[in-house]
Amino acid sequence: MAVKKRTSARPATAGSAGAAGSARSAGSTRSAGSTRSAGSTRSANGQDKLITSLKQFIRTRGSSYLSDPNVSSIGIGYKEKNGKRSKELALQFTVDKKVRPEGVRDVGSVEIPAVIDIGGGVEVPTDVVQRSYKPHFLVVPEAQTPERQKRVDPVRPGVSVGNVKVSAGTLGCIVFDKNDGSTCVLSNWHVLNGRKGVPGDEVVQPGTADDSRIALNRLGTLKRSHLGQVGDCAVAGITERDFDTAILDLDVTPTQLGEPQIDDKVVKSGRTTGVTHGVVTRPFAKVSINYGAPVGVREIECFEIGPDPGHPADGDEISLPGDSGSAWLFKARTGRPTDVLAGLHFGGESDADPEDRALACFPHAVFEELKITLQPPARGSLEAVTGYDPGFLTVPIATPQLGAAVKADAVQLSGTEVIPYTHFSLALNGKRRFAFWVAWNIDGGAIKKIDRSGIEFKKDPRLPADVQVGNEIYKGNRLDRGHIARRADLIWGPMPEADRANTDSFFYTNITPQMDDFNQSAKAGIWGELENALYEEIEVEGLKVSVFGGPVFQDDDRVFRGVQLPREFWKVLVYSEKGTLKAKAFLLTQNLVLAEILELDEFRVFQIKLGEIQKRTGLKFPATLLQADTLVVPEALEDRTPLESLADIDWG
Repeated sequence: MAVKKRTSARPATAGSAGAAGSARSAGSTRSAGSTRSAGSTRSANGQDKLITSLKQFIRTRGSSYLSDPNVSSIGIGYKEKNGKRSKELALQFTVDKKVRPEGVRDVGSVEIPAVIDIGGGVEVPTDVVQRSYKPHFLVVPEAQTPERQKRVDPVRPGVSVGNVKVSAGTLGCIVFDKNDGSTCVLSNWHVLNGRKGVPGDEVVQPGTADDSRIALNRLGTLKRSHLGQVGDCAVAGITERDFDTAILDLDVTPTQLGEPQIDDKVVKSGRTTGVTHGVVTRPFAKVSINYGAPVGVREIECFEIGPDPGHPADGDEISLPGDSGSAWLFKARTGRPTDVLAGLHFGGESDADPEDRALACFPHAVFEELKITLQPPARGSLEAVTGYDPGFLTVPIATPQLGAAVKADAVQLSGTEVIPYTHFSLALNGKRRFAFWVAWNIDGGAIKKIDRSGIEFKKDPRLPADVQVGNEIYKGNRLDRGHIARRADLIWGPMPEADRANTDSFFYTNITPQMDDFNQSAKAGIWGELENALYEEIEVEGLKVSVFGGPVFQDDDRVFRGVQLPREFWKVLVYSEKGTLKAKAFLLTQNLVLAEILELDEFRVFQIKLGEIQKRTGLKFPATLLQADTLVVPEALEDRTPLESLADIDWG
């Protein structure tokens, strides 16, 4: 066993290998007296170098052998002689049908040479074994319901799980998303995704083969999946249960990733066969597995596991359909399972094969591909800055576009004027030093309660300091630092993500000056409570709202400490109600009296047409948004309806 830091590799599919003495396609000719064989007994260092060379050969040349319809895999293993394993390393081929040399063409195959030059003049003997593979998903529900196949809360590895469109597999282990810090379950592509699955599909525990009550058994949704050279793997979020990271009946939480070596002893806990023990028989192989239409045949890099003679499994089966997704752990010399993850089980031998074998994906490859980790990531280590999501609602809504007159004033970050933060994005006016607009998403069903104490307002270090207004205008006066995107709107999702959004909301790029009276008055309450009022008055689809807001820049805005202070602000709420997209626009005006002491002379809140905001700001909103604004303003009120209370808002 080698413990490695995560790198990347390729997930494997389902299938297992291992019957001694079969042949690759049909027959293999072996001339007894070939030249020097690199597979003969050698030092440990020499064997390590040979295995490295064999892995590279299989990666680069393996697909050409797998194109033979009778070859199911090519891997590294000990050559078998007269049914017994020798100490000689070989390129081991598994074939669907083993025949004599004269019958090779009859099965559409070609002979495998007795030795193969893997480069540099190094010749390695070959070995041919009759064996084929299949994915280990469950096809037929079982009549009985063992504990592993029942609903559990907290959910834990070793129990039944699956996409609602799939039968059932095994929850391998609890992992964490590197992008947003969310807690996830790890299993196979053919368990959490399947041939008909798409991201966002519901995942249930137990799988539908064990309990068809989907509403009761909801666990979360499919986040990411992969089926290909790296492996057969997928993750789904956990939103409906608590979780326990210890694997059922092993009582161990994986904390490290390892790399298998030949003869390593391993153990797994699966939905169907429970706890079984195995030995690594081939530390590296590339297998070819047919996943059925419309997916077809996929090649996967993996390793093979055979039975541990010292711990025979019930029925001599170390894995069966329904075990897919199980986590294989390395065992210590004492026989106890360690906390080192050896691989992700995804398949076993086909029904016609006499030898019991299992296949597992390499963990470092799976974790890199799926962007997951075994440890909860610190907030500062999260890899993704999600920003405003245009596809957050059922109808995509793009951010506002800057007009030609002001576009040159926009601050650029990495070649774009759209600057992302957690759950919000903005465009910054470098001339006025406040945002042109801020766009944010609110997931009302995932809001967290997080304290704001101890968080300091600060300038965004990604941007030049001189294009941001800092604390210099707020010292020693009545100006408050007001959030454009409300802090309370942004703190949703997994806790690490919500925590980062909480901190991001305090960047000065999301701040504009407001009078302290503004935050304390009843009318200010209208402005600050618009989002809350929407949730109270309207059945918002999915509790999801997108919001746009910002200041109105005017040439005659008054100057204070060298900064022109906006006296008007706008906000647009966008949501779906009963399948219809709606947009509601609002305007706040405040008249600042500037002297040695700032005063708020008067401010008012209006509901207005979105087109009026376009005129005042020079921004261009998407046509779908303009069409979603159904406000009718009486002629006598010109372009705006004054709001004295939240009850005056037209939500129609």
